[in-house]
Amino acid sequence: MRGWLRSDGRKGIRNVVAVAYLVECAHHVAREVAGSDRDHAHVIGFPGCFPNPYAQKMMERLCTHPNVGAVLLVSLGCESFNRHQLESVVKATGRPVKVLVIQNSGGTRSTIAAGQAWVAEQVVALAAAPTVPMDISELIVGTVCGGSDGTSGITGNPAAGIAFDKLVAAGAACIFEETGELIGCEAIMEARAATPALAAELRASVEKAARYYETLGYGSFASGNADGGLTTIEEKSLGAYMKSGQSVISGLIKPGDIPPKGGLYLMDVVPDGEVRFGFPNISDNAEIVEMMASGAHCTLFVTGRGSVVGSALAPVIKIAANPHMYARLSEDMDVNAGRVLEGAASLEEVGQEIFDLVVSLASGKRSKSEELGHQEFILTYKSFEPIGPACLPV
Repeated sequence: MRGWLRSDGRKGIRNVVAVAYLVECAHHVAREVAGSDRDHAHVIGFPGCFPNPYAQKMMERLCTHPNVGAVLLVSLGCESFNRHQLESVVKATGRPVKVLVIQNSGGTRSTIAAGQAWVAEQVVALAAAPTVPMDISELIVGTVCGGSDGTSGITGNPAAGIAFDKLVAAGAACIFEETGELIGCEAIMEARAATPALAAELRASVEKAARYYETLGYGSFASGNADGGLTTIEEKSLGAYMKSGQSVISGLIKPGDIPPKGGLYLMDVVPDGEVRFGFPNISDNAEIVEMMASGAHCTLFVTGRGSVVGSALAPVIKIAANPHMYARLSEDMDVNAGRVLEGAASLEEVGQEIFDLVVSLASGKRSKSEELGHQEFILTYKSFEPIGPACLPV
């Protein structure tokens, strides 16, 4: 494994230019800037015009993600996002950063031309940047569920859990999430907590999610889940829970909190306080973004129904839970966990395959979504309180 060393001591498995729009009005310009070199320039951004501390923190974490080598900020000029603070945060890490304000740069064509010229310079410089050896213990890996069906909980998710156990044993930090899809799993998670205080925090995070969805009037259960053979949120939760593996749960974090050491962490993605921002995660990509904001170098994406998405900044490994879906979408799937159903492989063998694929990504191999150019990204309004001392490893 090899990586690019950053000033904070972390290492990236990619070295890309982040082209970040700071309001939806600047999205088109940012997209056109990055379009000249999609292999090396990735578009991220926040669409809202009004400020949000969560979004500010997320953008600061993403623009200083270890996979990012340089940052171009694209502003319209009159939005409330604090571009000066974001620029200062990036500059303090030693990364090259430039701000383009469309209202001051001549408009669309002029800003695109200036942005493309700057990105081209950075791509050349980043290509010459040296790499250093990297150990598995320096990795942060996330996992999410996408479009679960009746096979997800017996193939893809437990295989991802086995890979997580292997990564944790090697010293990596692993993050699982979706507290709204862990309803009914409170007791078994409590039993795995490193401390009684953490066990209480784990239960509270799931109970908060249940209250949130009760207020909204629906839960994290899509029609595709029912079509795939699932019947209740508890049934879906048990499948989703399996991707956490069997390791001791070391801590609980919220989006943008970076695990302080190796181990297994639950990410609480449901906003704190009164319900005012709508559905906590409007798609799987929102969860991938939150994983990245917490430092995830890559994300394991388990799906029974099928998905074609990837992500900007960090690779996504898509794991097919059943063989029929894999056959239909093989050009987008990295791993066929459905082989377990056919007796062609054991869960242990598929878990080892996922583990090996994570290591190969950190050695230069590209995932299917990367090869296809997928760079999906979603960031919306939320609000979180800081985690307490009981949430982190002693």
